[in-house]
Amino acid sequence: MTKAQHGLNSIYSAFGIGDLETRDYSRNFGMGSSGIGYRPLGYLNEQNPASYSGLPQMNFMMDVSIRGQYITYQGNNISQNAGDLNFKRLAVGFKAAKWWGVSAGVTPFSTIDYKILSKQYITGTGQAVQGVMTGTGGLNRAYISNGFSINKNFSVGVSTAFLFGPKEISQTMGSDSIVTQNNSYTFKPNFTAGAQYSAKLSKVWTLGLGATYRFESKMKLQNKVNIVNQDATILFTQDETSTYFTLPTEFGGGLSLSNGKITWLADYRHQKWNGLNDKGTGYYYQDGERYSTGIEYALQKKYYNRTYEGMTFQAGFSYTKSPLVINNTAVSDKSGTAGVSLPSKNGQLRYYIGVEVGQRGTNANGLIKENYVNAVFNFSLRDIWFLKRKEL
Repeated sequence: MTKAQHGLNSIYSAFGIGDLETRDYSRNFGMGSSGIGYRPLGYLNEQNPASYSGLPQMNFMMDVSIRGQYITYQGNNISQNAGDLNFKRLAVGFKAAKWWGVSAGVTPFSTIDYKILSKQYITGTGQAVQGVMTGTGGLNRAYISNGFSINKNFSVGVSTAFLFGPKEISQTMGSDSIVTQNNSYTFKPNFTAGAQYSAKLSKVWTLGLGATYRFESKMKLQNKVNIVNQDATILFTQDETSTYFTLPTEFGGGLSLSNGKITWLADYRHQKWNGLNDKGTGYYYQDGERYSTGIEYALQKKYYNRTYEGMTFQAGFSYTKSPLVINNTAVSDKSGTAGVSLPSKNGQLRYYIGVEVGQRGTNANGLIKENYVNAVFNFSLRDIWFLKRKEL
């Protein structure tokens, strides 16, 4: 059985390279993490690297996001809960030229966090002891993204990312103080291309269309086995044969419709997992899909005949068909979101709070159903840089 202790602690993170991140922890969060077809002026949108061509000139932007999470786990003879607080995003961006926007950042790409308790039998005795397996780690994504304006309506972009991180699995038997550690590490570049088209439908309404394509990456996992005692002293270590895991191509499309006050977004993403990676015991991969949509309403303020964005309010929904199939049962995730953004008095800072309530998995066929609440806190700095002073 599984038993929640801390953090995400999801049994679904025990497969492959962990629990893949599908959410965007910027201001897109409250709109179902949609944004492929949107080119915002006031924040950094990594959903589509082409969007950075729309960053305002002489502005430097920085985003920091953290997430608080509370989960209830339900299954056969299981009723547990857990909560945690994690860093989720650090990003900076600026306009390098009139036609060129740049952003760089780091964010989690996958998470491994689980604990499994099971009965194991000692050979020749028939005596049962409790086995404990814990998994931690996951991949991080560090990236540099560039967006280029081709003309006033069309832009393209590319995100160059580096996926890196450890996968650590520890096993103990009964009261034995000896721990067997199976550790893996990988480092692999990955690329995502994007395009956006934006045009006026009327004097006030603007339509945005976007598309993205993430290229396939075959990751080499360098494996090592350590046997350690309770004092963390290594008693034995050995390098194992490297294994491989293929991250599939992903394509996505999105649209936006905005008049400055009201913005509506909708996205679709598809991951080509089918036929990739070997089937494991009791599980395999199928193509994954994600649908999302959201709406935002922005209050506006006028200052010296110029219009500025005030408070904003958001609502959204998302549905994800996970590529992971366990015991011939597909794993799905559905959630509703809401968010609010508030400017500081001087306008340089914005404070954002997003909330998500959802459910993942099922109780059928020995699986675990997760009911969760996520709260995202985002702080955005927007400062004027590169401004040349004129001497009188």
